[in-house]
Amino acid sequence: MEQETILKEILNALKLHGEHMDKRFDEMDKKFDKRLDDLNSKMDEGFTKVNQRFDRLEKKVEGNRVELTETQETTDFILSKTAQHEKKLRQLSDQHQ
Repeated sequence: MEQETILKEILNALKLHGEHMDKRFDEMDKKFDKRLDDLNSKMDEGFTKVNQRFDRLEKKVEGNRVELTETQETTDFILSKTAQHEKKLRQLSDQHQ
């Protein structure tokens, strides 16, 4: 009978230890899940900021592209007018010779 009592106490101690370990693993699992959720939130915030910056950069580049196109059109117009004036000056110069 004494051995049976000792075995029951050992089994009970093992059961309590197992429950304690299960509880610790559950706590660790919850902490791990919380850390992962926090990390995911931070990553989402970071990606949102990066996307916003890319959007601003894209708008800035598009604005520069429009300005460059307008500058090129103005330059083309001025070059065309300069060529016309040079042609007219040559014609006038030829007439006076």
